[in-house]
Amino acid sequence: MYHQPGPRRPNKAAFSWDDHYVPEDFHEQLFELEREGELTVQRVPEPYIEVPVKYGRTKKVPVGHTWHHKSCGQCGHIPGYSTSIFWVHRKLGIDYVDPHDQTSCTAWNYYASATSNAAAQASVAVRNFAAAYETGYFPLIHCGTSFGHYKDVRKELLEHADLRAKVREVMAALGKPLVIPEEVVHYSEWFYAMRHEIAKLQVRDFSRIAVCVHPACHYHKIVEADAIYDPEIYGGQRTAIVTALVEALGGEVRDYSTWYDCCGFGFRHILVNRDFSRSFATQRKIERMMIEADPDVVVTHDTGCVTTLDKSQFAAKALKPEFATVPVISDAQFAALAMGAHPFLVCQLHWHAADYHPLLEKMGIDWERAWAQFEEATDKLRHGEKECLTWEDTNV
Repeated sequence: MYHQPGPRRPNKAAFSWDDHYVPEDFHEQLFELEREGELTVQRVPEPYIEVPVKYGRTKKVPVGHTWHHKSCGQCGHIPGYSTSIFWVHRKLGIDYVDPHDQTSCTAWNYYASATSNAAAQASVAVRNFAAAYETGYFPLIHCGTSFGHYKDVRKELLEHADLRAKVREVMAALGKPLVIPEEVVHYSEWFYAMRHEIAKLQVRDFSRIAVCVHPACHYHKIVEADAIYDPEIYGGQRTAIVTALVEALGGEVRDYSTWYDCCGFGFRHILVNRDFSRSFATQRKIERMMIEADPDVVVTHDTGCVTTLDKSQFAAKALKPEFATVPVISDAQFAALAMGAHPFLVCQLHWHAADYHPLLEKMGIDWERAWAQFEEATDKLRHGEKECLTWEDTNV
């Protein structure tokens, strides 16, 4: 049931734009520089799916043969996020590489502390692109921060010959080429592109699940022309990412007035004033969602967003016991749960802070039984009966 709906701007009949504000398509410049010998372009492998992006253009998203650029925060704070991405790929029988030679994108330096420089930041990005290129697999970026940062790096490299020269020198020292992929693809774009294939393997009914979606700033606000906008979702007036997947899986997406606001993470201020981040996350986001839409779950698609929206709620609850908490998960975990993934062995919801038990019950999952299975599996590790859990333990 909805409560006290907040102010909303009514959608236009159709999304339109002034051509004066439409940025040039970067592909022409990218391929021209390749023809001039300035760089190498890694093509999107076939088969691929063309998805709609802003300003009426399309973007290629590879179905498989992908090199997974993992997220520091996912691996360190929300391990079930990355595991769910891989699990869904395996469930669909999709070929991919989980690389061992990827580095951090170091975008923290770029967005939070300003302690790096353009050549260093670009060289880190290109080194990762080159590592993917050398395997023959195409990079798929797990982190929204890396995704936004790499698009910024691409723009700078295309426009500045002096920067390309510096990066080329660094790459030569590493014995690697200066490579830029034909597209910079975020993993959630793959979930959007594959949503109907995912739905074919859905085994849990999500028609009773009410969802609020938080679109990540670093996905749709940085180089916004490269984000997915679908005329069938919000009339093409907001990014369709996450929402299209949730609807394909039968979830009920509920609107709220502060959907465009940051999650509160914001990079620099979470370092210097964490209380501001927590206050923004709980007051501007979670409270508005609960008052206006009363969701069962918040679904988003970036490391910082899941972390901030989920792990800020304890502070509000401590100060105001009546504060209504709501679980926060990624679109990958939402999809994996729909396809029958184990909530702890795969999605690892025990790493999350807000109470997720009512959500699992509404999804038809016996979480007590699932937790007993998880404890049984981890006991084998504790007693040395197994060295590690394998994909076979997760039913893929």
